[in-house]
Amino acid sequence: MFTIIEMEKKCYSIFSVAVWLLTAGFFGCTNTGSSQQSTDEAPYRKEEFKNYWYSGTAEINSYQLQQSRYGETREGKAVLIFVTEDFSLKKQVKLDDPEKSSNDKVSVLKLNFTKNFVTGIYPYSMMLSVFTPVERNPFPNTLKTTMTGQEWCGHIFTQLNLVNKKYRIQSNSYFEKEGDQQSQLSLALLEDELWNLIRLDPDNLPMGEVKIIPGLFFTRLLHKELATLQATTSKKQGGDETIYEISIPASKRILSIRYANKFPHQILGWEENFEERGKAVVTKAILDKTLRTDYWTKNKNQSVGLRDSLGLSHNNY
Repeated sequence: MFTIIEMEKKCYSIFSVAVWLLTAGFFGCTNTGSSQQSTDEAPYRKEEFKNYWYSGTAEINSYQLQQSRYGETREGKAVLIFVTEDFSLKKQVKLDDPEKSSNDKVSVLKLNFTKNFVTGIYPYSMMLSVFTPVERNPFPNTLKTTMTGQEWCGHIFTQLNLVNKKYRIQSNSYFEKEGDQQSQLSLALLEDELWNLIRLDPDNLPMGEVKIIPGLFFTRLLHKELATLQATTSKKQGGDETIYEISIPASKRILSIRYANKFPHQILGWEENFEERGKAVVTKAILDKTLRTDYWTKNKNQSVGLRDSLGLSHNNY
């Protein structure tokens, strides 16, 4: 039998728990400095998302590319490949045996982005890889980005790794002023991760004024120093698609990415407006064909015909 004082203490305890629960319900999932949804609402928890991105296949998209280079427009091909894989948080590489690395494993959406075009007599072959965690609340930043470029004069390589809330940068080039450099930048939005963020959840794309690290294709082709710049982002929705626009005044550049509103939010094309050699130029791409397949198993000669379904040459790109 409780005394009045004991009953008052018990009621106060129950009241405190109730207040705590209400507070947790309203504020416990708030992610400061981010527009990400709560974990319970996250798209990656939905069956539609799981069935698409964890089906054991990759999504391969080919694009008709018009690439500005040396002040002229070059016809070429671009390919965007999206696939999920198990990634090591410590080593920042794909895990060979994910089952033995549960404490070091994070699921990422990987983008492999290639561009192939010809300038006069010689070709360019470029590739960008971006590794963005699927679960954005615990892992709000892309872990790693790499870019390579090859042409007949030589080749270049850049890698960004997320280390201690900074991006550690390794840069190698056949150009004297760019060769064999190491530096770091404070944490900021990567232009190169925007493609993955669209695919993961376009409703939570960064909006308004943001600090951004420009894309590696652009900075290396135009020999720009990699730096954090101020940018403005916005959306223009029309019909079944949306255009996400990033304006970077310091670079005199605007990137517009067009994507489907309906899941899985396919990238329909993009356009870059910038200055090259003091001249206003445009690079743009339009979606041509799409194929979903486990391409890593399609490495026999009998699979060469699959390139036709992507509108790709058997010998190039």
